[in-house]
Amino acid sequence: MAIIITDECINCGACEPECPNTAIYEGADDWRYKDGTSLSGKLVLTNGKEVDADEAQEPISDEVYYIVPDKCTECKGFHEEPQCAAVCPVDCCVPDEDHVETEEVLLGKQKFMHPED
Repeated sequence: MAIIITDECINCGACEPECPNTAIYEGADDWRYKDGTSLSGKLVLTNGKEVDADEAQEPISDEVYYIVPDKCTECKGFHEEPQCAAVCPVDCCVPDEDHVETEEVLLGKQKFMHPED
């Protein structure tokens, strides 16, 4: 399951540098699948979605930091726990009930984005 940042976010930015997948972005900032990953060009994600990793994507939130569900692996393959939740001073990084994934799926996504690890 991906992590989501709730509206209680105070925009402190503590979470962003902690994400090993570069899945966290400041509100209103565009994002790309290639950011912080080995992805590039046109490809098919592990969930079957066709994307261009180099193409700018619309921000998920204009107000607060946000996490891209397709890039979030809950830090599986890197850390024992989601690092965004570990450093958040207001506990607004919580499981996203709309994006439930098994540990196997999360690890597969991590290997897809970072095959060299």
